[in-house]
Amino acid sequence: MSAFDRPKDGKKDAKNPPAKAAAKKVATGVTKAPAKDAAKPAARPRTAPPRAGGKPPSAGARSGPPARRAPRGPREDYPTVQAFVAIGANLGDAEASVKAAMAAIGALQRTQVTARSSLYRSEPVDAEGPDFVNAVVAVRTGLDAEQFLVALQRLETQAGRERPFPNAPRTLDLDLLMHGNSVMDTPTLTLPHPRMRERAFVLKPLAEIAPDKVPRAALARVTGQVVKRIT
Repeated sequence: MSAFDRPKDGKKDAKNPPAKAAAKKVATGVTKAPAKDAAKPAARPRTAPPRAGGKPPSAGARSGPPARRAPRGPREDYPTVQAFVAIGANLGDAEASVKAAMAAIGALQRTQVTARSSLYRSEPVDAEGPDFVNAVVAVRTGLDAEQFLVALQRLETQAGRERPFPNAPRTLDLDLLMHGNSVMDTPTLTLPHPRMRERAFVLKPLAEIAPDKVPRAALARVTGQVVKRIT
Protein backbone atom coordinates (compact mmCIF):
# COMPACT_ATOMS: atom_id res chain seq x y z
CA MET A 1 0.00 0.00 0.00
CA SER A 2 1.43 3.35 -1.02
CA ALA A 3 1.37 6.42 1.20
CA PHE A 4 -1.16 7.99 -1.16
CA ASP A 5 -3.67 5.13 -0.64
CA ARG A 6 -3.17 4.72 3.11
CA PRO A 7 -5.99 6.15 5.24
CA LYS A 8 -4.98 9.24 7.22
CA ASP A 9 -6.07 7.70 10.51
CA GLY A 10 -3.70 4.72 10.04
CA LYS A 11 -6.56 2.16 9.78
CA LYS A 12 -7.40 -0.03 6.83
CA ASP A 13 -10.66 0.40 5.01
CA ALA A 14 -12.53 -2.75 6.00
CA LYS A 15 -15.35 -2.21 3.53
CA ASN A 16 -13.26 -1.21 0.51
CA PRO A 17 -9.72 -2.51 0.69
CA PRO A 18 -7.30 -0.64 -1.55
CA ALA A 19 -7.07 -3.38 -4.16
CA LYS A 20 -10.85 -3.74 -4.44
CA ALA A 21 -11.40 -0.01 -4.57
CA ALA A 22 -8.91 0.34 -7.46
CA ALA A 23 -10.50 -2.56 -9.31
CA LYS A 24 -13.92 -0.96 -8.92
CA LYS A 25 -12.69 2.31 -10.48
CA VAL A 26 -11.20 0.41 -13.48
CA ALA A 27 -14.35 -1.63 -13.97
CA THR A 28 -16.68 1.33 -14.05
CA GLY A 29 -14.25 3.48 -16.06
CA VAL A 30 -15.23 6.52 -14.03
CA THR A 31 -12.67 8.49 -12.14
CA LYS A 32 -13.02 11.88 -10.52
CA ALA A 33 -10.26 14.34 -11.10
CA PRO A 34 -9.46 16.36 -8.06
CA ALA A 35 -10.53 19.98 -8.41
CA LYS A 36 -7.40 22.05 -8.82
CA ASP A 37 -9.00 25.38 -7.94
CA ALA A 38 -11.78 24.74 -5.52
CA ALA A 39 -14.10 27.65 -5.19
CA LYS A 40 -13.24 29.61 -2.09
CA PRO A 41 -15.88 31.42 -0.14
CA ALA A 42 -15.91 35.17 -0.83
CA ALA A 43 -14.00 37.16 1.73
CA ARG A 44 -16.31 38.95 4.12
CA PRO A 45 -15.66 42.66 4.56
CA ARG A 46 -14.09 43.59 7.83
CA THR A 47 -16.11 45.77 10.07
CA ALA A 48 -15.22 47.43 13.31
CA PRO A 49 -16.49 45.66 16.42
CA PRO A 50 -19.77 47.06 17.67
CA ARG A 51 -19.60 49.64 20.41
CA ALA A 52 -21.03 48.84 23.79
CA GLY A 53 -24.76 49.42 23.75
CA GLY A 54 -24.73 50.38 20.06
CA LYS A 55 -25.19 48.90 16.62
CA PRO A 56 -22.29 47.65 14.50
CA PRO A 57 -21.18 50.24 11.92
CA SER A 58 -22.26 49.80 8.34
CA ALA A 59 -19.86 48.53 5.70
CA GLY A 60 -19.42 52.03 4.23
CA ALA A 61 -18.78 53.74 7.54
CA ARG A 62 -15.44 55.48 7.96
CA SER A 63 -13.11 54.35 10.70
CA GLY A 64 -11.73 56.74 13.29
CA PRO A 65 -13.38 59.34 15.53
CA PRO A 66 -16.40 61.21 14.17
CA ALA A 67 -15.72 64.59 12.53
CA ARG A 68 -16.37 67.60 14.73
CA ARG A 69 -18.36 70.54 13.51
CA ALA A 70 -16.66 73.92 13.49
CA PRO A 71 -17.79 75.98 16.48
CA ARG A 72 -20.21 78.71 15.59
CA GLY A 73 -19.24 82.28 16.32
CA PRO A 74 -21.29 84.50 18.62
CA ARG A 75 -24.56 85.67 17.16
CA GLU A 76 -24.58 89.39 16.47
CA ASP A 77 -28.27 90.00 17.00
CA TYR A 78 -27.82 93.44 18.59
CA PRO A 79 -28.74 96.59 16.61
CA THR A 80 -25.84 98.52 15.08
CA VAL A 81 -25.32 101.93 13.52
CA GLN A 82 -22.71 103.26 11.12
CA ALA A 83 -20.13 105.57 12.63
CA PHE A 84 -16.98 107.34 11.39
CA VAL A 85 -13.80 107.97 13.36
CA ALA A 86 -10.94 110.31 12.40
CA ILE A 87 -7.49 109.08 13.47
CA GLY A 88 -4.36 111.22 13.81
CA ALA A 89 -0.89 111.13 15.36
CA ASN A 90 2.27 113.26 15.20
CA LEU A 91 4.55 111.81 17.87
CA GLY A 92 6.72 108.69 17.65
CA ASP A 93 6.05 106.33 14.74
CA ALA A 94 2.86 108.08 13.65
CA GLU A 95 2.11 105.75 10.73
CA ALA A 96 2.38 102.67 12.93
CA SER A 97 0.22 104.32 15.60
CA VAL A 98 -2.56 105.09 13.12
CA LYS A 99 -2.55 101.55 11.71
CA ALA A 100 -2.58 100.08 15.22
CA ALA A 101 -5.52 102.32 16.14
CA MET A 102 -7.51 101.01 13.15
CA ALA A 103 -7.07 97.46 14.43
CA ALA A 104 -7.83 98.46 18.04
CA ILE A 105 -11.10 100.15 17.04
CA GLY A 106 -12.17 97.00 15.21
CA ALA A 107 -11.48 94.99 18.37
CA LEU A 108 -13.83 97.04 20.54
CA GLN A 109 -16.89 95.32 21.96
CA ARG A 110 -19.76 95.01 19.46
CA THR A 111 -17.79 96.98 16.87
CA GLN A 112 -16.48 96.08 13.43
CA VAL A 113 -14.41 98.20 11.03
CA THR A 114 -16.06 98.12 7.59
CA ALA A 115 -13.78 100.51 5.64
CA ARG A 116 -10.35 102.11 6.04
CA SER A 117 -9.02 105.10 4.17
CA SER A 118 -5.47 105.57 2.96
CA LEU A 119 -3.01 107.40 5.22
CA TYR A 120 -2.53 111.15 4.65
CA ARG A 121 0.13 113.54 5.82
CA SER A 122 -0.73 117.12 6.82
CA GLU A 123 0.67 120.09 8.67
CA PRO A 124 -0.74 120.75 12.15
CA VAL A 125 -3.93 122.84 12.16
CA ASP A 126 -4.47 124.80 15.38
CA ALA A 127 -1.80 122.55 16.91
CA GLU A 128 1.95 122.23 17.33
CA GLY A 129 4.70 119.74 16.53
CA PRO A 130 5.65 117.69 13.47
CA ASP A 131 3.35 116.77 10.59
CA PHE A 132 0.35 114.60 11.35
CA VAL A 133 -0.53 111.25 9.83
CA ASN A 134 -4.30 110.99 9.40
CA ALA A 135 -6.94 108.49 8.34
CA VAL A 136 -10.66 107.78 8.73
CA VAL A 137 -12.42 104.47 9.40
CA ALA A 138 -16.06 103.49 8.99
CA VAL A 139 -17.50 101.09 11.56
CA ARG A 140 -20.68 99.27 12.51
CA THR A 141 -21.14 99.44 16.26
CA GLY A 142 -23.68 98.37 18.84
CA LEU A 143 -22.35 100.94 21.32
CA ASP A 144 -24.28 104.17 21.73
CA ALA A 145 -22.48 107.44 21.07
CA GLU A 146 -21.44 108.07 24.68
CA GLN A 147 -20.21 104.49 25.15
CA PHE A 148 -18.28 104.65 21.89
CA LEU A 149 -16.63 107.95 22.87
CA VAL A 150 -15.50 106.47 26.21
CA ALA A 151 -14.04 103.45 24.40
CA LEU A 152 -12.12 105.71 21.99
CA GLN A 153 -10.73 107.83 24.83
CA ARG A 154 -9.56 104.65 26.55
CA LEU A 155 -7.61 103.70 23.40
CA GLU A 156 -5.98 107.15 23.40
CA THR A 157 -4.85 106.68 26.99
CA GLN A 158 -3.48 103.21 26.23
CA ALA A 159 -1.46 104.72 23.36
CA GLY A 160 0.16 107.20 25.78
CA ARG A 161 -1.94 110.24 24.93
CA GLU A 162 -1.24 113.18 27.26
CA ARG A 163 -2.92 116.59 27.39
CA PRO A 164 -0.42 118.99 29.02
CA PHE A 165 -2.03 121.96 27.22
CA PRO A 166 -4.67 122.51 24.50
CA ASN A 167 -3.70 121.25 21.03
CA ALA A 168 -0.48 119.69 22.29
CA PRO A 169 1.33 117.14 20.10
CA ARG A 170 -0.19 113.69 20.55
CA THR A 171 0.67 110.04 20.18
CA LEU A 172 -2.92 109.33 19.15
CA ASP A 173 -6.02 111.43 18.50
CA LEU A 174 -9.41 109.81 17.89
CA ASP A 175 -12.39 112.00 16.94
CA LEU A 176 -15.91 110.62 16.61
CA LEU A 177 -17.20 112.35 13.47
CA MET A 178 -20.67 110.82 13.11
CA HIS A 179 -22.69 108.17 14.92
CA GLY A 180 -25.69 107.07 12.87
CA ASN A 181 -28.11 109.98 12.59
CA SER A 182 -27.28 111.28 16.05
CA VAL A 183 -27.44 115.03 16.53
CA MET A 184 -26.34 116.06 20.00
CA ASP A 185 -24.49 118.79 21.86
CA THR A 186 -23.38 117.96 25.39
CA PRO A 187 -20.40 119.08 27.50
CA THR A 188 -18.56 115.91 26.43
CA LEU A 189 -19.76 115.23 22.87
CA THR A 190 -21.07 117.12 19.86
CA LEU A 191 -22.39 115.24 16.82
CA PRO A 192 -21.77 115.56 13.98
CA HIS A 193 -18.26 116.78 14.79
CA PRO A 194 -18.49 120.59 14.68
CA ARG A 195 -15.22 121.21 12.80
CA MET A 196 -15.05 118.19 10.50
CA ARG A 197 -16.00 120.24 7.41
CA GLU A 198 -13.25 122.74 8.09
CA ARG A 199 -10.38 120.25 7.94
CA ALA A 200 -9.00 118.78 4.75
CA PHE A 201 -7.20 116.03 6.69
CA VAL A 202 -10.66 114.78 7.72
CA LEU A 203 -12.68 115.42 4.56
CA LYS A 204 -10.25 113.87 2.06
CA PRO A 205 -9.92 110.46 3.76
CA LEU A 206 -13.64 110.52 4.58
CA ALA A 207 -14.50 111.21 0.93
CA GLU A 208 -12.33 108.24 -0.07
CA ILE A 209 -14.48 105.71 1.85
CA ALA A 210 -17.84 107.55 2.03
CA PRO A 211 -18.14 110.12 -0.77
CA ASP A 212 -21.84 110.58 -0.03
CA LYS A 213 -20.90 112.06 3.35
CA VAL A 214 -18.73 114.87 1.91
CA PRO A 215 -20.36 117.66 -0.11
CA ARG A 216 -18.29 119.03 -2.97
CA ALA A 217 -18.72 122.54 -1.59
CA ALA A 218 -17.08 121.45 1.66
CA LEU A 219 -14.07 120.03 -0.21
CA ALA A 220 -13.79 123.23 -2.26
CA ARG A 221 -13.51 125.32 0.89
CA VAL A 222 -10.44 123.42 2.15
CA THR A 223 -8.42 123.28 -1.08
CA GLY A 224 -5.85 125.64 0.43
CA GLN A 225 -4.92 123.11 3.12
CA VAL A 226 -2.08 120.86 1.99
CA VAL A 227 -2.84 117.17 2.51
CA LYS A 228 -0.71 114.51 0.83
CA ARG A 229 -1.72 110.90 0.42
CA ILE A 230 0.97 108.50 1.70
CA THR A 231 1.77 105.78 -0.84
